[in-house]
This record gives sequence, structure tokens and C-alpha cells, in this order.
Amino acid sequence: MSGSSGGRPRGLRGIARTWGEVLVRPRRAFANGITPGDQAPALTFAVAVAAAFTLGWIASDPAAMPAVVPSSPLLSQAVVFLVVVALAAPVGLHLTAAAATVAVVVASVEIADGHFALRDRGGVSETVQAVAYASSPMALAGPAIPELRVACGAYAAVLLFVGFREVHGLGPLRTAVAAVPPAALGYGVGYRAVAAARTLLGA
Repeated sequence: MSGSSGGRPRGLRGIARTWGEVLVRPRRAFANGITPGDQAPALTFAVAVAAAFTLGWIASDPAAMPAVVPSSPLLSQAVVFLVVVALAAPVGLHLTAAAATVAVVVASVEIADGHFALRDRGGVSETVQAVAYASSPMALAGPAIPELRVACGAYAAVLLFVGFREVHGLGPLRTAVAAVPPAALGYGVGYRAVAAARTLLGA
């Protein structure tokens, strides 16, 4: 893999290849593409997904963008895009990863010989990478189509379950406990899949 001693390949071609592999062959993607300490390509990937989502949203529903520069809608959209890429995406990834880390620890608790203990699991770096790569479907969720956003959010949650199962080695129930909170926060709230579901339900 070019430009990398481990984890995912770098560059635009590497991002595209990773995106396709995660969507089509997630188990293999998570097994082969996540390396302890290799968070840089994961952050780049998460920013690329957020950028694609934002471009799709701007193109399909420009009126939903805040009027940062009232005299120029185009400039307002450019500012929103830059803020998402430079600030919102990295911060969102780390907030979601923080929630995921706590959820993984909670899911790893067990009682052994009358004492609380933690099962063996992957580290924080692997958690961050799984959260980033599982967001792959959200690159397609930008257009203001509630059904599309709900479907993409649901698939991202499934991918996070697969990723956590692969990198942390927990059972199905424990993996669900670990995956649901970050999926709800990152893909549901961050990428507006929950708002789309409420629109569909008429809430």
C-alpha cells in the first residue's frame, strides 16, 4: 500500500479504494486496514466523507445553508464547506471516538472470581479508525432525501458493529453495547440520520 507502513493507503486513490472496500467487503477492510497507532489516514478519510456529504447537501438544498455572508450565497456555502472540513469533521470524529471508547470499556466489563475485570480488546487508536471508516456510507447521504440519509445511517451503524467486532473481539451483545452510542451520536446526530428519520415519521 503506497505511502504507508501499515493501515490504509494514503492519497485520493487510497481514500477511494478504502471507501469502496469498506462498503463492499467490510470485514476484510477492517481486518486488514486497521493498525495500532495509524490514525492519520483515518482522520483524512473522515474529513473526505464529511466533505462529500456537505457538497451533496449544498448541491441539493442550498437554501438550508446558513447565510454567513448575506450578500453572497455562494460565498456562504464555501465558508460552510471550509468550516466542516477544517473544524467540524475532525472535532466530530474525536467526540464520536471518545463516546465509542467509553462504550467499548463499558462493554468489556465482566465479573471474574467476584471481581470486576476488563476483557482484552483493541486500543483507542483502533476504535478511532473503526469509527472513521464505518462512516463510509455517509459520503452518499448529503442530498436532502430523508430515506437516503436513514439508509446510509443504518448501514454506517452496521459497519461500525462489524468493525468493532473485528478489532475488539467482543461477542455480538457486547459489540452492540459498544457500537450503538457512537453510531447514534456520530451518524445519527452528526450526519442528521435521526432528523431524517423523524421527518419520515412525521415527528
